Amino acid sequence: MRIVFCGTPEFAVPCLKHFLTLKDFEIAAVFTQPDRPQGRDKEIVSPPVKQIASALGIPVHQPEKIRAPEAENILRTIAPEAIAIIAYGQIIPARLLDIPQLGWINLHASLLPKYRGAAPIQWAIANGETKTGVTTMRIDAGMDTGEIALQEELAIGARETTPELSARLAAAGATLMEKTLRGLADGSLKTRPQDHSLATAAPMLKKEDGWIEWKRTAAEIFNRKRAFTPWPGIYTKFRGQNCQLQLEAAEGMRPDMTAGAPIWDGKELRVVCGGGSLLRVLHVKVEGRKQVSAQEFGNGARIAPGELFGEV
Repeated sequence: MRIVFCGTPEFAVPCLKHFLTLKDFEIAAVFTQPDRPQGRDKEIVSPPVKQIASALGIPVHQPEKIRAPEAENILRTIAPEAIAIIAYGQIIPARLLDIPQLGWINLHASLLPKYRGAAPIQWAIANGETKTGVTTMRIDAGMDTGEIALQEELAIGARETTPELSARLAAAGATLMEKTLRGLADGSLKTRPQDHSLATAAPMLKKEDGWIEWKRTAAEIFNRKRAFTPWPGIYTKFRGQNCQLQLEAAEGMRPDMTAGAPIWDGKELRVVCGGGSLLRVLHVKVEGRKQVSAQEFGNGARIAPGELFGEV
């Protein structure tokens, strides 16, 4: 089967590598996002998918906009049987949908129609879900609204973070994409419409999503800490300064204390959350300073009675 592969981040790499092991699949070209500046030094970095494809001599195209006439001409000239698209990062215009015979087949990191959008893994964890999965679907003109081909469910570990779950979903998605393309090609697989009434949104993350609302329960805050690793992290304020916290569950309850109140006993730093539940602080990074252990922070801060995390 002659295919075009569209993808950009590390999440798409396992599927690309898997297709490269299949002798009856030919990757005619890879489409990925342009190289971008990254890090403090603004060094120009190629997307992970491009790095793999280029090393193997696969033609790589990086249009700023895939809707540009030049990109459309390339795709129509290749005339692939299918286009596999995984976390590409651009919306495909309707006029390009008829190019591949079998359609644009997308791998989405949720059990659609749940968690449509740019950050399905993060919001599933943040919302305390205990299961998620991967879905293959045929792209239509909407946002993650196309007909479903196959799905595979995975449990979410109680302490699992976004990078950890992402790696497992990507691995599962690689074989699911192969099954999908084979099934569509031989006619054994029929797509089915989504129940749009069950759809939920998973919008792109913003910096402010990491702000800790101490009135949430300890479990809710810990879920958000797992979800927003590595970005945007979770953060609060202490004495007017932003600080990022590394947290874990703590035993006990303090319903008599205000949410956001620190409890410092000279060794351990805990914070009161909603309903009196508690989280233990492991590390603190005050803005503009290096990260320190909770004990170093507690010793240096000399926390006074009545002080709260989260006060602006």
